[in-house]
Amino acid sequence: MQIKDLIPWARKDHAPEPKADDQNPIASLQREMNRVFESFWTRAGDLDWPWGGGDAKSDVVETKDHVEVSIELPGMDMSDIEVSVTDDLLTVKGEKKVERQEEKKGYYLSERSYGAIYRTIPLPPGIDGEKAEASFRNGVLTIKLPQTPEAQAKVKRIEVQAA
Repeated sequence: MQIKDLIPWARKDHAPEPKADDQNPIASLQREMNRVFESFWTRAGDLDWPWGGGDAKSDVVETKDHVEVSIELPGMDMSDIEVSVTDDLLTVKGEKKVERQEEKKGYYLSERSYGAIYRTIPLPPGIDGEKAEASFRNGVLTIKLPQTPEAQAKVKRIEVQAA
């Protein structure tokens, strides 16, 4: 081994041939931009967005006579929300657009924000959609879906025994 083998710029005859893309500055820039954006979205995905990916945080609770669905919709008003129910699906849609403009001596401010929610929740058989009730309080939408008497009568409790 010679000293020139330890110096990277002196080993041109033994160095691996660079790939075609490595010599192209545009391809190198493209790879670097991809890396920057991928690392941004990886970090941004850890944030707790109110509607990450169009989903809202929700709870579904089934009691002996009804199903209750609670969905967090911060910043929305009742007029921004649309709720519909079919035999086996509950659909909640909401859209909030806020635009604020302020003009004073020396500056002009214009801000816009947008948030949308679309959530479909499967329902168990025997829900009476005609008697469903919805209420909205402090940014939480609560929907009560009563079960039909026939569905309540079909529930059979099975006792679990030790083996």
